[in-house]
This record gives sequence, structure tokens and C-alpha cells, in this order.
Amino acid sequence: MNHTENKELFDLGSSPISEDFDPFAMENELEDNIQEVTASEQSKTKTNTAKTEKAEQNFEEKLPVFVYAGATENINDSSMTFDELRIEKSCDFPELDDGKKVSWTVEYGKISKTVTNPKETCIGSMKSSIENSKEFIDSLKKAKDKNPICKVKPRVTAQSKGTAYKGIFATLEEAEAAGKVISIVPSRDGKVYEIRNTEMGKFITPVTDCNMLSEVQAGFTPALPLIPAKLLMQVFTFFYHFAQCGNGKEALVNIYWDKQNQRFIADVPEQLVSKVSVDSKMSEKFADDRYIHYMDIHSHNTMAAFFSPIDDHDEKATRLYTVIGKLNKGKPEIKTRISNGGKFMDIDPKQVFEFLDISFLDDWINNVDISPRNKRNIRKVFSHMAKMEAKAEKLERRNKKKAGAI
Repeated sequence: MNHTENKELFDLGSSPISEDFDPFAMENELEDNIQEVTASEQSKTKTNTAKTEKAEQNFEEKLPVFVYAGATENINDSSMTFDELRIEKSCDFPELDDGKKVSWTVEYGKISKTVTNPKETCIGSMKSSIENSKEFIDSLKKAKDKNPICKVKPRVTAQSKGTAYKGIFATLEEAEAAGKVISIVPSRDGKVYEIRNTEMGKFITPVTDCNMLSEVQAGFTPALPLIPAKLLMQVFTFFYHFAQCGNGKEALVNIYWDKQNQRFIADVPEQLVSKVSVDSKMSEKFADDRYIHYMDIHSHNTMAAFFSPIDDHDEKATRLYTVIGKLNKGKPEIKTRISNGGKFMDIDPKQVFEFLDISFLDDWINNVDISPRNKRNIRKVFSHMAKMEAKAEKLERRNKKKAGAI
């Protein structure tokens, strides 16, 4: 095989080699391309770095925010200490006046830090410390909010009232730390105690009358309207129906407040009833936050209205409870109580139910004579009417027989 055949067989489409051909040109061109790519990548890296630095710069420039008692305000001078901020804000929030009773927390995204030394710690330095922490950077990677707010929150950790020698304290530990001569402290048993520290020892007795304490009375103050009389009458009628079944059955109705439509709704859940018990299953429909479970009402059919030990066991949820009894009487009984976490107190049903005031005119009463003489006359009239009705019925039967014979 000669060279010509080889050239025809391997046609690479190349041009004849010119005299100016530089065998190193391709290598130089490749190097130039590599340099261009490297420069481009470096440029992109610089751009990304610049963006990151810019983002970080914006992050650092974002002001911390003071958050307390519904107030939210940017802290323009983050060089101040937490205690200096407390003093500034105590004009608007007097409870922050005593620094010993105020603690501080910084919430930044998912990070929450307690300020251990409010008098010496600057707000800005605390913020920067969190921003530069690995914990904060890692939390940002997982968080949906990539630009969280740095919230500076004070909290009143101790509240006491009184003079230099006496005060009111939330716990016994706070009272002992304060070292007052006279301390007023609530106890786990539900009572309030007066503690007096003397050289003889510590005297502790229940408080019977203390002008340092607010007057608080047990009870219920409704935040919702009265349950309409029409709804109550529907419940009465429903209970009356089951009171007539067999030897009388109990039943249960739950009352809900519809926050969207601003009205009460009565619901009868699935239940198994007897004369002395009700076993029910809550309706799933009302599990939505749209509804407030306001009251349970159950009947005692012909029995008196009272709350049984079973009711005490079951009615632990904080809401209202009503029982209706003596449904076989012209005037049924109704009793209502509140359950405050399983602690009960009877209240007047008129506090939560609308009762229609149905009256009649005084003239109606004046036209009615109920003297003994008239009572005898009325009995005679009714007796005579009864005899006349009996004679009429007898005559009617006789006429029917004659008609049948014909």
C-alpha cells in the first residue's frame, strides 16, 4: 500500500500545512482558555463572596428590637447595656424600675440566650456574639426565616409590694431572700400566710385581713353573651322527650360558641343513656379552633337537679356545667356551676342563660275572684255541666242504635 492510498483512506478534512504553522499555537491557545475560565471562576467566587459579605453586613446592621408587654421598638443605640435600656424603659414600664427583679433574654431566630450580667453587657456585643456563633449559623441553614429579628426581652422575675420592713412575695424562697420582718406569702394549700421574723423565731399564721392584698371573690364573669332563651327551651324540650321514655332517661347537650358567626350552637353528641347515666363521644366537627366548648348540659329526668359524684369526676375541664331535673313537674329545676380546673363553684343560672320575663297585667288578677263562696258556685256549675254532658252522650248513643235498627 503506497502513501496515496493511505491519504485517501484517512481523510481528516485538514488543510495543507502552511509555512506559518506554529506547532505550539494550540498549546498556547489552550493555556489562554484555561486562564480565561480560571479568571471567570475567580470572578464568580469574588461576586459570591461579595454577596455573602454584603448579606452579612446587612445582617450586622439590622437593629435589635426591644419587646415587652405588647410594645415593639428598634434599639437605635446598641452600644448601651441591658441595664441602661431598663432604666430608659422604666419611665413607660414602672415595673422595670428595680433592676434586681428584672432578667433579660435575647431571642435570635431559634437561639435564646440569658444575659448573666445586664449591667456590664452591651446589647450590640451580645447580638454580634450570637451572629458569629456556629450554633446560630447552623440554625439559619435549617430555618425558613433567613433574616430573623434579634429580640431583646426583659422579664420581671419577682414582684413584691410593701414598705422597708414588709412585703408580698410569690414564693417562700423570695420572702427569705428579701429578709423582711413581715412577709405575706401564698401557700400550696390555697391559703395566704403572714410570716414574721423576730429574734425569738419565725411566726407563721394564716392571713385573715390584710390591706396589702387585693380583694378577690370567687365566681364567674362571662366574656360571651347570654345563652338565648330559645336555645334553652329547645334543650328543655329535648330532655322532656327522653324523660317520657320508659322510666325516664338522661341525655346530654353540649353548647359551643361559634367564633366566626358569633353565636351559640347546641350539639347532641353520640351517647348511650340510661335513667342514671350518660356515656358520650365528643363530636369531631367541633374540634376546630373556630369553636369554644362553653357548656355541658345534662338532664336528671324526673330526679332533682344536682351534681353527682360521677359528675364531679367527669367535669374536670374548665368550662360551665348545667343539670336540669324534675322534668315531670310544671317548673323543672336547673342548677349551674363552673369548673376551674376541677374546682367547682355553683353560680346563678341567670349569669349565663337568658330567661324570658313573661308577665301579665294586674287587671287580669283583679277580675278573678277566688273567695270560698265563688269556689262552691264554680264547683256546682262544673258539676251541672258534667251531668249535662253525660245526658247528651247517652242520648247520642240511643239515637245511633235507632239509626242502626232502621
